[in-house]
Amino acid sequence: MKVSQDRDMDRVIRIARGEQPADLVICGCQLVNVLTGEIYPTDIAIADGRIVGLGPYEGRQIFNANGAYATPGFIDAHLHVESSCLTVREFARAVVPMGTTAVITDPHEIANVLGLAGITYMLDSSKGLPLDVFVMLPSCVPATKWETSGARLEAQDLRPLFNHPQVLGLAEMMNYPAVLNRDPSVLQKMALEPDEFIDGHAPGLTGRDLCAYIGTGVRSDHECTSFEEAKEKLRLGMYVLIREGSVAKNLDALLSLITPSHASRLGLITDDRHPADLLNQGHVNGLLKKAVAGGVSPTVAIQMVTINPATFYSLNGLGAIAPGYRANMVLLEDLKDFEVLSVWKEGQLVAEKGQLTVELPQAPRIPASSMKIGWNQFQGLDISAGEPEIRMGRVIDIVPDQLVTQEIVRKLTLRNGVVCADPEHDLAKLAVVERHKATGNVGLGMVHGLGLRRGALASSVAHDSHNIVVAGTNDHDMLAAIKFVDHLQGGLVVVDDGVILASLPLPIAGLLSDLSLNEVAHLMEGVTSAARRLGSSLTNPFMMLSFLALPVIPELKLTDRGLFNVLDSKFVSLFVADNPH
Repeated sequence: MKVSQDRDMDRVIRIARGEQPADLVICGCQLVNVLTGEIYPTDIAIADGRIVGLGPYEGRQIFNANGAYATPGFIDAHLHVESSCLTVREFARAVVPMGTTAVITDPHEIANVLGLAGITYMLDSSKGLPLDVFVMLPSCVPATKWETSGARLEAQDLRPLFNHPQVLGLAEMMNYPAVLNRDPSVLQKMALEPDEFIDGHAPGLTGRDLCAYIGTGVRSDHECTSFEEAKEKLRLGMYVLIREGSVAKNLDALLSLITPSHASRLGLITDDRHPADLLNQGHVNGLLKKAVAGGVSPTVAIQMVTINPATFYSLNGLGAIAPGYRANMVLLEDLKDFEVLSVWKEGQLVAEKGQLTVELPQAPRIPASSMKIGWNQFQGLDISAGEPEIRMGRVIDIVPDQLVTQEIVRKLTLRNGVVCADPEHDLAKLAVVERHKATGNVGLGMVHGLGLRRGALASSVAHDSHNIVVAGTNDHDMLAAIKFVDHLQGGLVVVDDGVILASLPLPIAGLLSDLSLNEVAHLMEGVTSAARRLGSSLTNPFMMLSFLALPVIPELKLTDRGLFNVLDSKFVSLFVADNPH
């Protein structure tokens, strides 16, 4: 659909018929033919960036594959580049050597900070890269009405972007209750381009409600966590994208779904992959390795990251190695570990032995600072409780390795009528500081399960509105952490006794670094290690911190407007009756 078909037909015919040599012939490979599910030896002839023939051909340039497996370039059909903390340019530098030649990204995070300027920045950043970057336009900006975001995008704001050649459709419609309740602003977005793809996001939706949701034009879902849920969605016509990311991991639960009768309607995606996981586990190649280790046929697994997503999203010319397709290819050592030997983009060798072999274009201008804290209106971090000296309070309880939290009631420690952290009982103070419109809003609460014994952690990555979230054992360190995030124009910070122990600057929208993957991963390890030195036992305390501000995942969360009960969809007081029973 969005891939140009321009080419010299006369030249194609001559080369394909053997009347003149191809530009390049990759010989001696084992072709993984995703169109038929076969693997067999052949040569691949390429001209003008496209495949012109399979079999014996003469070429002006010969590349000997030495028996390596040739597959189409990998496609990640749903991800948020922002989760990598990398610019699109550095993301391409990282994932192209891993075999990824196309991604379909939802710039939901940066759009909630910068609006249309954020989407435009991501599109501009993708120009001239050895990576096809397709975009699904964010459907939920802001994500909820319970917090202050940096932008609001309505149907009329999105409409002009549908003409952009890299835009494929509308990104995951997370607000499925608004769809079912026929919210006019939501339905207007979904009706913008009737022929465009609409991605879904409907965890647990079933029965008639699911039928209604799909009937509006939603065509995929990546939130399935059980065989039964995925099977129902397949039966009702959805494409199911099986997610295996840094946070949500659903592949093991859905392995039994991957059968010959279902496989053509399935894809494998990352959704969110953090820097350390990219570095240590790879990208789509890592998904393939895990799927095959779980018993999936290598050819089926490869189909799920090549021809399947290309078919779902009408990416004509992508996803297969056959005449007329773009010469986006990966040479693999084997079909078990999926070690990538070389990567070809439109017939050009762009990566070999884990490194890019081409220069990347200059990065576009970084958007203006998004850090606008209303310090003149800032009321501080005190939680005034008054009398009596001991009160009971609602506390956000972290569930290990989960994004859901629980609401628990604990005795709060007060000094001079002010609620204080209680490290001995693993109670830290939590704050969310508005940073987009200088309102001075500060939401305050308490959290159990971070494990902090001293100091404070702060982050400008706080899904989905990305205000500053900070947790700590004392107000002094919490305030120092907030101020240093402001100084960095965004980032992750660890403070102890007023001293900055470690930081990861994220100056682009408070979400992205302009450094390489190795540098970002190193700094991420630095802040994580520093957090552990302060007592946190969580695998990724900053990831957990970022989701404590997300008021769409149960049960109790904190926004810049206050403590929010997700199940009841209402703000609640920190304090409860002294006898909660």
